[in-house]
Amino acid sequence: MNHRVSHDQNFKNLILDYPREALAFFAREEAYDIDASATITPVRQEQLKERLGERFRELDVPLLVEWPDGRREALLFVLEEETDPQRFSIHRLAHYCLDLAELFATQRVVPVVIFLQAHPAVPERLALGGECHDYLLFHYLGCALNVMPAVDHLESDNLVARLNLPNMDWSHGQKIDIYAKAIEGLLRLEPNVEKRIKYLDFVDIYTGLTETERQIYESRYPQESKAMAGLAERLRTEGMQQGMQQGMQQGMQQGEQTLLRKLLVRRFGPLDAITEQRLQQATTAEIEYWAENLMEAKTLQDVFG
Repeated sequence: MNHRVSHDQNFKNLILDYPREALAFFAREEAYDIDASATITPVRQEQLKERLGERFRELDVPLLVEWPDGRREALLFVLEEETDPQRFSIHRLAHYCLDLAELFATQRVVPVVIFLQAHPAVPERLALGGECHDYLLFHYLGCALNVMPAVDHLESDNLVARLNLPNMDWSHGQKIDIYAKAIEGLLRLEPNVEKRIKYLDFVDIYTGLTETERQIYESRYPQESKAMAGLAERLRTEGMQQGMQQGMQQGMQQGEQTLLRKLLVRRFGPLDAITEQRLQQATTAEIEYWAENLMEAKTLQDVFG
């Protein structure tokens, strides 16, 4: 939970899975009138990487809002999650927004920064100019989750808001009830079982219940607890199945590597360090390809050629 990348990925998943709800919650000022007719398309970073450079890899995906009837010009939202406010760079965000504006040939760009923790030293505006005038003025919508009163969102129909209840402002005595409201929202607002399992983990991570607190939750909210226990069991079973499958695949691959190594040694003698490294790093497809080459190879080079 302390690694920035994990938070970045958690919120990126949240925004990609629920883009409409994410905009309504994180950027309410600009997104309040985005109706059902508008389409929201994630602009994936992979499509922008060559143009925008490596330094933007940690930013979340922008969202392009379009109205199919053409009555309004497309609107580009640029959302960034910032775990450590002291690492936030308003210059980097401004540069990123300018690049996106040029790339999409639009001036309708809304930068949004999601802070897990508010910090008084974080700049809210950027002004570049000289003695007489400012020539570039830039600011963004800031959403500091830890200063948002959780009580205002306990009954929200916005799933993104409900899932973020643990990140909001609440007293220590409310912890179990905050967790319960987040889970209640997940069960009521998300019908897809796979996504329920996925965001059960999100709520667990950001609430951090102790074993004692979890027992109190189970006794206080038996119905929800039973439902979540079923999801947790399914998650555990799927994890075991996936682990067994991965283990079998790894075991088969290691066996193929060992067999190919023995055949190579028998045919060409002891292997050098470079060849050993190639075998250890090889994929299953590569091992199969080299094994086929071995049938007619006259030299070691022929095998890997």
